[in-house]
Amino acid sequence: MSNYEFGIVGLGVMGRNLLLNMADHHFSVVGLDLDAEKASTLEKEASSGHLIKGTTSPEEFVTLLKKPRAIMLLVPAGKPVDLVIESIMPLLEEGDIIVDGGNSFFTDTDRRVAELTEKNIHYFGMGISGGEKGARFGPSMMPGGHRESYERLRPIFEAVSAKVNGEPCVAYLGRGSAGNYVKMVHNGIEYAIMALISETYDLLHRGFGFKDDKLQEVFESWNNSDLQSFLMEITSEIFKKEDKTTGRRLINLISDVARAKGTGKWTAQNAMNIQVPVPSIDAAVTMRDISKYKMERMAASKALIWKDNTENVGETEIVSILKDAFYFAMLTVYAQGMSQLFVASKEYDYGLNLEEVVKIWRGGCIIRAACLDDFMHAYRRTPNSSNLLLDKQIASIMQKNQSAIRSTIKIAVDKGIPLAVFMSSLSYFDALRSETLPTNLIQAQRDYFGAHLYERIDMEGFFHTNWDE
Repeated sequence: MSNYEFGIVGLGVMGRNLLLNMADHHFSVVGLDLDAEKASTLEKEASSGHLIKGTTSPEEFVTLLKKPRAIMLLVPAGKPVDLVIESIMPLLEEGDIIVDGGNSFFTDTDRRVAELTEKNIHYFGMGISGGEKGARFGPSMMPGGHRESYERLRPIFEAVSAKVNGEPCVAYLGRGSAGNYVKMVHNGIEYAIMALISETYDLLHRGFGFKDDKLQEVFESWNNSDLQSFLMEITSEIFKKEDKTTGRRLINLISDVARAKGTGKWTAQNAMNIQVPVPSIDAAVTMRDISKYKMERMAASKALIWKDNTENVGETEIVSILKDAFYFAMLTVYAQGMSQLFVASKEYDYGLNLEEVVKIWRGGCIIRAACLDDFMHAYRRTPNSSNLLLDKQIASIMQKNQSAIRSTIKIAVDKGIPLAVFMSSLSYFDALRSETLPTNLIQAQRDYFGAHLYERIDMEGFFHTNWDE
């Protein structure tokens, strides 16, 4: 009987928890996985009030869904998505909807939209943030695709998403691959904020000798301030955790070789393609990369020596300065990401509403933070703002805290502690506020060696000079 309202292909952690979330909200749902154990586990985890079914048969899965069918794919990005689409396409009918809920690269989504539109199948790329817990109890969801078809999905998505002040953390974002693109930039911002927190930890721990209990206290107090965020919250919890085997704090037993799935790299690469500066995100990706060169770092630590020559700075003073510096850098990171979304919306014809984007990031997602309310109000004041730092209220916060980030960086330089993302954030700020930049010299150099032409400030047109005459 075709009476199930929604189906998910892929019953791993995210797929299973999202289906259970939907069932909690009284939607009838069905899950498909070729692994029989995963299919049966889904039904075992369901409560008596759930209308939920697991199956290993694509034919049964599609037959059970009411029309127009709404199917979400939660499988690894890339070729697996294409293989699932290929396997179920012969079973679908015109008007059916496929939602890719994984971290697919946005150009792959554009290709699939075009291919399936020819067959009158509506394809959505949707970013989902919040991890396992978010999927089960309320994620932030970022769908993009066919506008009219979203109405078939909206009641379900709004019910299962996180809520802030009763408002669902999901909204139709735009055409084509808008949803995947917004999630990509979300992840780039996530990379940079995580790096800022790790650099803060490094300066306090290695630079000032803060122990785990003191670090936990600092991050917890910051999370109870205007720096409140999910990442700050979990950081304070991390410093409490003891290793069951050794009894030591687990943080001190974890390798410093960082891993990544690539979405931060995608953000940085695409920003370069559309010529949007996101140096803080670039630096965050770079620092993950340099962490992989462990042998070289171990050798360099013995060969390339620097002696700390900082003046005495007290614990209370450094915590206060660093708190304001972090706030400054964090706002700069968000501003860079939102600027990329502003340009990309025009470049790819997404039609993004940036107020809506920051609104749905306020709950459920990894980069949720108190400052997103300020951003929402900034976009409400100036809906077409190209850069959040131009908002008067945001600018006043930056002005208030810029001395702190300059002091922090000076201290870190004298201690020899790398603060790549802090430094990149300040450089971005200083470049943005510079009415003139030295790039006029670069234009002259390009013309000198390559006759690439330059523009003048006193007349219209493009010019070339024979510089060696």
